[in-house]
Amino acid sequence: MRDHRYDVSSSPAITKSNGDERHERRCLVVDDEPRLRQALVRLMQLDGFTCFECGSGVEALDILSREPVILILSDLRMPKMDGAMLLREVRERYPDIAVIMITAVAEVEVAVECLGRGAMDYISKPFVLEEVRARVKQALERRRLVLENRQYHHSLEERVRAQSRRLEELFIAGIQSLADALELKDAYTRGHSVRVSQLSGLIARELGIDGDTVRQVELGGHLHDIGKIGVREDVLNKPGKLTAEEYAHIMTHPVLGWRILLPLLSDSPVSLNVVRSHHERIDGRGVPDGLSGDSIPREARIACVADAFDAMMSGRPYRTAPLTLEQAAEELRRHAGTQFDPQVVDALVAVVRRGDIAAPVRHSIAELAVGKG
Repeated sequence: MRDHRYDVSSSPAITKSNGDERHERRCLVVDDEPRLRQALVRLMQLDGFTCFECGSGVEALDILSREPVILILSDLRMPKMDGAMLLREVRERYPDIAVIMITAVAEVEVAVECLGRGAMDYISKPFVLEEVRARVKQALERRRLVLENRQYHHSLEERVRAQSRRLEELFIAGIQSLADALELKDAYTRGHSVRVSQLSGLIARELGIDGDTVRQVELGGHLHDIGKIGVREDVLNKPGKLTAEEYAHIMTHPVLGWRILLPLLSDSPVSLNVVRSHHERIDGRGVPDGLSGDSIPREARIACVADAFDAMMSGRPYRTAPLTLEQAAEELRRHAGTQFDPQVVDALVAVVRRGDIAAPVRHSIAELAVGKG
């Protein structure tokens, strides 16, 4: 006698939707009982699915490696690899596939465990075809909601990141405006930060540093003196030699600048290192942390050389006349190994000899902040 529970000859099919959805409706039926497997395949085909079938978990994984599907109907008890093990493999390799377990009544407890491991639903044997239809529809709806929710959160995260980058850009531009205003008060240092940024970028490229790191080095160079906002103006613009107390006060600017920028440049650690450590010395006698040698971040060693080089060629109240390019380069070589990193000095000298400093690469602060250019 025919078992009408598994007879799909008169079972009405679910209305098919547009062509794109039919293209996506691909399923895999896994059961070691051919009669039940064929009944499920015929049912799914009537509902518009392209079906693949096999009798074990091992065969199922082989099919999945070649054929994308959105749904798996899998028996729980099978030879070689059972349904529970197949579920674990599918969740790990193909997490977007909806899995429905098919189990005997006595195995319901195991099937519930499978739900906890990521199965969308389970169907007990002997099953009714209309029940299978209902469970499949529910499982695919859950899958759709999961994917849409994931996409929504991904899109939301992208918008939040974009907004955060824009706010960071505007905030940094505002801080740089303060620094530029500070430089306008001092005719001796006007444009210094921009030149240090450009010099630092040229040196970094000469040393073979990658593009994103170069961008961060340039940004750090642009902002390296931002902490001077907190330095007393009478000390900043003093025409004569600084006292020990005044020098100690002005040398607080690396840490102050680092503290100002720390909440804003968490994604630019290289830039933060430049701001904090550009006054460290190779011999360990620098500030603020007394670092020495390679313990000083390379980006800070680069900015240190660029900063000193530009300062030597700029007019200062305590210097009779600015040094020439060649004189400044010679001064750096004289202090290489004590104050400056010899490799960084050599890179700057190479840049000077090529004449690259005469045509520096220019970036706006906005471009540096968002990684353009």
